[in-house]
Amino acid sequence: MITVSMAIVFFVCFFMARKISMYPTGAQNALEYLVQFIKNIISSNMDWKQGKHFVMLGLTIILYVFVANMAGIPFELATQDHVVWWKSPTSDPILTISLAIMVIVLTHVYGIKMRGLKEYGKDYFRPAPFLAPFKVLEDLANTLTLGMRLFGNVYAKEVLMLMLVALGTSSVMWGIFAFLPTIIWQAFGVFIGSLQAFIFCMLTMVYMAHKVSADH
Repeated sequence: MITVSMAIVFFVCFFMARKISMYPTGAQNALEYLVQFIKNIISSNMDWKQGKHFVMLGLTIILYVFVANMAGIPFELATQDHVVWWKSPTSDPILTISLAIMVIVLTHVYGIKMRGLKEYGKDYFRPAPFLAPFKVLEDLANTLTLGMRLFGNVYAKEVLMLMLVALGTSSVMWGIFAFLPTIIWQAFGVFIGSLQAFIFCMLTMVYMAHKVSADH
């Protein structure tokens, strides 16, 4: 499912950007709106002089997390041994923690690249040297909360969806009663998935701003 989500993001972006014109229409309009949305997220967290380097990072993250969150909305495939073949990839903590580690590592890489190793390292000892261990702990906490927040929300959404589907398929009567709640929960799942993609992208830019901006 991780590869499927990557392929969906690639082909959707390819389709939307394959015909670029001075007067955008249709898919190009949607892509330009999305790029502007990412620019607004970045501008709300850091100076554009530094932030202009992270447009593609933000676009990639929000699209991938959104598609991965939506993958389990229409259905799930599982064998009788409860081996799930089709679900949201972000309902797996290994993926969400891996994404969070990637984001935190990138913040350090760009922090060192844009501010220099010496100046970047001094931040761990400001305003007082004894705070250095707490700042290391902050990095670890940011990694865990970023990954587990996404996992927890998507996993809870999918568990409740499975419970509703199991209830609805248990008998004809329960199928009638569970039909409307299942549809409502699927719609709410779209809202949860979209919100979590936005939050993940926003927090990525917040953490990035803390590392690349001297005034944070």
